[in-house]
Amino acid sequence: MAEVKFCGLMRGDDAASAAALGAAYVGVIFAGGPRRLTASAARAVLDAATPFGRARRVGVFGDQSPAEIAAIAREAGLDVVQLHGASSPTVADAVRAEFTGEVWRVVRVRGGEDASVLRGAAIGVDAVVIDALVDGVLGGTGVTLDWERLATWLNGVGRPSRLVLAGGLRPDNVARAIGLVAPDVVDVSSGVESSVGFKNHELMRAFADAAARGGR
Repeated sequence: MAEVKFCGLMRGDDAASAAALGAAYVGVIFAGGPRRLTASAARAVLDAATPFGRARRVGVFGDQSPAEIAAIAREAGLDVVQLHGASSPTVADAVRAEFTGEVWRVVRVRGGEDASVLRGAAIGVDAVVIDALVDGVLGGTGVTLDWERLATWLNGVGRPSRLVLAGGLRPDNVARAIGLVAPDVVDVSSGVESSVGFKNHELMRAFADAAARGGR
């Protein structure tokens, strides 16, 4: 069964709901865009999840320096750093030198990319996040991937040791995505929102329930 990550959290009650629903991960954004938080605000949001479960705390970063990433991670109390932007094995190694938690790297695809794209992304990280490539935007677009094509590509080029699937996931499609791609984690943000940054708790529950049924 795929684990669930609720990302783009901006309110403590949304983080608490995510943890109460059994989410494995709760995520906040430092990479820019309308859901971006400061480190202190992110910590307050993530702390609200603590009494309700054991969700691990993920921070999404863009092109910040490794030193800045590590400093924010410490202040926000993160367990996982998720690297968007132009991250490389060198950046991941530099983050690891200052951060003791997990490091994930995002690969944004349209489908059919060369195998080297995925193999390079998997170097030096604990998980690879597959998201839809939308020009000029790092993530959170709600754009859905072609999962059948993605599954064929992954089977052909070789799957990373841990795969996180993002990109347009919603309660009505996550079970199918899990059945086709078989990710270790499904990552949702806009797919459970009433408006940008405001999670709908009924949609969150529906997503968690659908993810639990996925692949069965």
